[in-house]
Amino acid sequence: MKTPSHAIINLAILGQRQLPQANLIIAIGGILPDIPIFLFYFWAKYIARLPSATIWSKAYYEPVVQNIVALFHSIPLAAIVGWLIAYYFGWQSIQILFLSMILHSLGDLPVHNDDAHRHFFPFSNYRFISPFSYWDRNHYGSIVSFIEMLLVLLSTYRVFGFVHSYVGKGLLILVNCFYLIGSVSFYVRSWVSRS
Repeated sequence: MKTPSHAIINLAILGQRQLPQANLIIAIGGILPDIPIFLFYFWAKYIARLPSATIWSKAYYEPVVQNIVALFHSIPLAAIVGWLIAYYFGWQSIQILFLSMILHSLGDLPVHNDDAHRHFFPFSNYRFISPFSYWDRNHYGSIVSFIEMLLVLLSTYRVFGFVHSYVGKGLLILVNCFYLIGSVSFYVRSWVSRS
């Protein structure tokens, strides 16, 4: 799934009108697993000056990068080390953060094909290779992206009322506009190329 989708869908699942202070923590937990990927891309593109094809075909698959990505997408580590320790000490905000990170990883499981994460690291290097991809057309990426966009729209409808900040509401609108414009442009280009 796209990173902003995780934040919005996690808010729809975990957010509560009675606990608005948790919304930011839920959103951070929704995007936190992907932060190392963004930092890696920034380093590879602007510091190491690698071409995009090399970044995503070689550099991203280097063991050190994959281990860091696996660490942040690890369901057992988030559950055992994060959530349980936070529960033991009564740190409710940290529990919510790790629960949102777990939801992020669970959302990624069914929509990653050849770019699947090691969600059970460090206990296993197993990668669930889904037949579906959130981006690859060869693995139903168009359909998955459309379903993801619908989920984001429905989730936005649910959370809009309990996101109180104008910045938060603006980001929700911006993400939805980005998805809608992207989808419309994709389908127009597909239609034009078939004509």
